[in-house]
Amino acid sequence: MLPLNNQRINLLLPMATLIVAFFSLGLGQYSISPMNVWHALMSPMQTQDLAGQIIWTVRMPRILMACCAGGALALCGACLQGVFHNPLVDPHIIGVSSGAAFGGTLAILLGLSPLWLMGSTFAFGLLALVLVYAIASTLGNENRLMLILSGIILSGFFSALVSLLQYMADTEEKLPSIVFWLLGSFAAANWHKLLMMAIPLALASFLLFRLRWRINILSLGDADARTLGVSVAGLRRLVLLLCALLVAAQVAVSGGIGWIGLVIPHLARLLVGADHRRLLPAAFWLGGGFMVLVDDVARTLSAAEIPLGIITALIGAPLFAVLLIRSRRRSHGE
Repeated sequence: MLPLNNQRINLLLPMATLIVAFFSLGLGQYSISPMNVWHALMSPMQTQDLAGQIIWTVRMPRILMACCAGGALALCGACLQGVFHNPLVDPHIIGVSSGAAFGGTLAILLGLSPLWLMGSTFAFGLLALVLVYAIASTLGNENRLMLILSGIILSGFFSALVSLLQYMADTEEKLPSIVFWLLGSFAAANWHKLLMMAIPLALASFLLFRLRWRINILSLGDADARTLGVSVAGLRRLVLLLCALLVAAQVAVSGGIGWIGLVIPHLARLLVGADHRRLLPAAFWLGGGFMVLVDDVARTLSAAEIPLGIITALIGAPLFAVLLIRSRRRSHGE
């Protein structure tokens, strides 16, 4: 049975995320009172006024997409940090984000439709994972270090390709669109894109939750995991594939968003500990709620929407520094 404090946290985090999402529905250039938001939510088929249309057409899919994207990145970060036994690993380290960013940039440069943009982003994201394993296999070892190094190689390569495409892009039309997309935004959110994000999220998160006790064993180290009968290479491949699926889906619908997968798992560990049976759901809900708050800031702080990547970096970098200082002091018993 879980300790009482962890039981409360597991209940409070989803509730807090839902509360944040509810009040976020009223925020924006057109302010809506909580009472009107509640009325629109309770009678969706009868709401014909402007407030109801804004909530159901514009803000609801945007907030749900923000919650899904933040939860997916935080979930990936928690899983990868456990699988690689390294607290500094995040979803970008495996090269999928850079590959997906190249796919989206290429689609924008070629003027492809939003559907083709999502498809190109998703395809190149998964291609990056295949190349990571190809490089690791060529080097003769698929251990943690080789996979991380392969991911760094692919990230640098695809980042260079993205820079090349930006250099080739038309500075009047294409380049601003590419830069804004790369920095991340939910401005173009709709129900179709939400569905594109929700299907991979439901599949991958369900499987990751089912594997959480195996991730616990793998986080002890490869040798201990093999001693306990876990197929280390097979499990690591499966977790990386599921995380690649989530990251590619996120980048496809909202562009590149950093720091969530690195910082949020650390905050979740402070709340519920390192046991992945509690850590994964806590990281998911904490990441979802945090992303909704970041999106609220992005669309309300100024008349022009601020890219999400800027805000997450401004918040995430100092917060991660504080967490590192706190962890170091605890390890030295200060």
